Amino acid sequence: MNKILIAGLILLVLLVPKPSFSQESLSFTLDEIVQRAKSRSPAALRAETRRENRYWNYRFFRSNYNPQLRLGGTVPGFSQSVNTVIQPDGSVGFREVRQNLMDLELGMEQTIAATGGNISINSSTNRFDNFLAPQGIPQTQWSGVPINVRLSQPIFAFNPLKWDKKIEPLVYEESKREFVEEMEQISQTVTQLFFDFLISQVNFEIASKNLTNTQEILKIEQGRYNIGTTYEDKLLQVELQVLQAKQDLAQARLDLEANSLRLKSYVGLNETAVISLVPPREVPDFSVNVEQAIDFAFQNRAEALGFDRRILEAESGVAQARGQRFNMFLNASYGLNNAALNWQDIYFDPNRQTLVNLSFLVPILDWGRNKARMGQAEANKKLVEYTVEQDVINFEQEIFTKVKNFSMLKERLDITKMSDEVADKRYDISLRRYQNGNVTITDLNIAQQEKDQNRRAYIQSLRDFWTAYYELRQLTLYDFQSGQLLYTPDVE
Repeated sequence: MNKILIAGLILLVLLVPKPSFSQESLSFTLDEIVQRAKSRSPAALRAETRRENRYWNYRFFRSNYNPQLRLGGTVPGFSQSVNTVIQPDGSVGFREVRQNLMDLELGMEQTIAATGGNISINSSTNRFDNFLAPQGIPQTQWSGVPINVRLSQPIFAFNPLKWDKKIEPLVYEESKREFVEEMEQISQTVTQLFFDFLISQVNFEIASKNLTNTQEILKIEQGRYNIGTTYEDKLLQVELQVLQAKQDLAQARLDLEANSLRLKSYVGLNETAVISLVPPREVPDFSVNVEQAIDFAFQNRAEALGFDRRILEAESGVAQARGQRFNMFLNASYGLNNAALNWQDIYFDPNRQTLVNLSFLVPILDWGRNKARMGQAEANKKLVEYTVEQDVINFEQEIFTKVKNFSMLKERLDITKMSDEVADKRYDISLRRYQNGNVTITDLNIAQQEKDQNRRAYIQSLRDFWTAYYELRQLTLYDFQSGQLLYTPDVE
């Protein structure tokens, strides 16, 4: 009975399906890996967060020009203490004080962007409670300002609101364009990582194929050596080639793993995923006009917009230095106020409240301080203008160089592709001729080396072409392949 039970348990264990732990296998083309990096990579998420931060900075700037409704006050303002009181004869007396002073003010405030001033409409109420008031004196008193209009206006001073209104929209517009440029930079980076992995993948394929071929050649040489048609030194040469092929395969596997981890880390893939890349088979056929590329760059790039913004900032610095020559400030207010024993009485027949003052500070002798300040601002403005002029020249030169380089890379790609096909065909023919005894092992090795070199040269040309393609997109924010703008100014 025990033997039957044990046999049944063993059979049950054998029949129960075992769990399988298979790794996720994924295949990507260049376009697919670029789109994934631009939508799901950590770099794309950081760029999106920076764009959101700049958007709210701009919204904060815009709020400076909107009216602000504010409510302020002190509720409660209770105090209890023993204060020192000077008597009429000069002696000192001590009196306990227990009182409460509360105030509340409601106001609407608006900045004046054209002049840099501020105007507001306010209403306030104050209540005073004297808890130790003598008999016959009211314990509570009220005062208030039913309505009051205030104006604060600097005269001949620097107006930051005026200059911010010119500069900050440019800063925000730059940030939107910089976001698109960051996305194109991500395309460039992931393209480089894509081809790093692809080159490792090709090297691994070459090393695997070379090991298989050299092992087959070793069998052929061993057969020839056994029948006396070849020499031992040739056999040993092939054995060394087999050992070298194994070393090359081990190194290729190590490089493949390292570049795989870098690519997966950048695009946000699971480290355990097994990925394979498909080399680009279609090469876009389009030409790029230098003048057109420069026009698109000036039209779309954040740096081009920054040229105007930097000039404005320099002019703002001159205006700020000029506004510091002397200070003059106008304060004016007009309203109604009153005091009463009851709250509602302060709104009955209130008194007129008027305030006007003009304060100024003019340096009589500053020992050249103002002249130095103005000279520094003017010199800085000239420096910025000269720097911008040089940056514009460099800007155009960079576009010109990249366009010319892109055209040459496209021509080189066509040549290396043809060379790869010819070298591969030549090796196949040489291998068959070697198997038939019509080609020496040295000639076969040369054909193999040329095959490997031309294959790697073709993949490198692909890498250079596509990297230059995405670099050109970033420099112009224009897709020459589809003929579309990558940035639309009217889109928030």
